Amino acid sequence: MLNTPFTHKHIALGAKMAAFAGYNMPISYAGINAEHAAVRNHAGVFDVSHMGEFILKGEHALDLIQRVTSNDAAKLTKGKAQYSCLPNTTGGIVDDLIVYCLEENKSYMLVVNASNIEKDWDWISSHNHQGVEMHNISSKTCLLAIQGPNACKLVQHLTTVDICNLTYYTFERGVFAGVPNVLMSATGYTGSGGIEIYFEDSNDAANIIWDALFAVDGMQAIGLGARDTLRLEMGYCLYGNDIDDTTSPLEAGLGWITKFTKSFTNSAALKAQKEAGVSRRLVGFEMVDKGIPRHGYAVKNAEGQTLGVVTSGTQAPTLGKAVGMAYVATPHHSIDGEVYVDVRGRMLKAKIVKMPFA
Repeated sequence: MLNTPFTHKHIALGAKMAAFAGYNMPISYAGINAEHAAVRNHAGVFDVSHMGEFILKGEHALDLIQRVTSNDAAKLTKGKAQYSCLPNTTGGIVDDLIVYCLEENKSYMLVVNASNIEKDWDWISSHNHQGVEMHNISSKTCLLAIQGPNACKLVQHLTTVDICNLTYYTFERGVFAGVPNVLMSATGYTGSGGIEIYFEDSNDAANIIWDALFAVDGMQAIGLGARDTLRLEMGYCLYGNDIDDTTSPLEAGLGWITKFTKSFTNSAALKAQKEAGVSRRLVGFEMVDKGIPRHGYAVKNAEGQTLGVVTSGTQAPTLGKAVGMAYVATPHHSIDGEVYVDVRGRMLKAKIVKMPFA
C-alpha cells in the first residue's frame, strides 16, 4: 500500500487504518458518529492526499478540457473552480472531477478521484492531439480538507488570505502556516463549509502544516468513514457507487454540469437522451421500516417487482435515520413515493425524498 505524507500522523493518533484506492488511509479515530458530528457542528481535518491532480498548460489546454469534460470550462476565470465530469463514449462517466483555472486559457489543475488517477490520465492523454503540456503531480501534492462551520475562523490566523470570505468554488494562493504557494479553495465534500488546501510536500511542509492545524484548540482529525456519511447526507455522488462507467450524468441528476452549448465526448448521444427522457433516475430515500440499506440491495414495489438498485446507504448520524440513494425506473421516482428495499430477504418500506437529506 502507498502512504500519504501524513500516514505516520494518523497511526500516532491511533487511527483505524485500511486500504483505500491503494493507499493506507485512516477510516476513523474517535468513531465515525463522533467525527461526523464534529464536522457538522464545529470543524475537522481530513487527509485526502490520495486524490489525483493533473496540470494542463498551453494555448490548447482549455480546448482539451472543453472536449473531455461535460461542463463549460470557458466560463472559468483565474481563481475559479468548477465541478464537472469526464463522459465516456457509451453514455457513462469516466470520472467526476474539479477543474481549477490557474491562468485563464493557459493553465488548469484537474482534481480527480484516487482510484481513477491512471484511468483518467490515460483517457485525457488519448484526446490530447494538440500538444497540451500535461503533468501528473498527484504523488507530490498534499491535500487537506479543513471542513465545518467554524473551520475557516479557526485557521484564519494561519494565513493572510481572507479564507472566511472566499466565495464557494473560488480559490487563492498564499502563505499558510508559513508555507508558501498553498492553494486555498472554498470547496469540500461535506456540505458544512470550510476550505481545502493543496501544497507540495517539500521542505517539511506536510509536517509544518499538520502540526499548525492541530495546535489549534478544538481541531479534530476526521477519517474517511465520516467523510462518506457526511457526503451521503448531502446527496453528493461517490464514484464507483452512485456514478460509474455505466451511469449517465443525466440519470445521476448531473444535468446541471452537462452543457450542450459546446461539443464534448458523446455530447450528441447525451443530448438525445435528454430530449427523449431518461429511463431511470438517481433518487434519495429514507427508510420507514428499521434497517440499513446497502450498496447493491434491490429496490422493489409492493408487489415485489424490481424497480432499481441501492447505490449508497447508511444510518445518517445527523438525522438519526437510515437513508440511501438508488437508481429507480423513471415512472417510480416521484417524491413521497413508496418503495421497498430488499435487506437480506426482508422487504423493508422506504419513502423517496428530496436531497440533500440534511
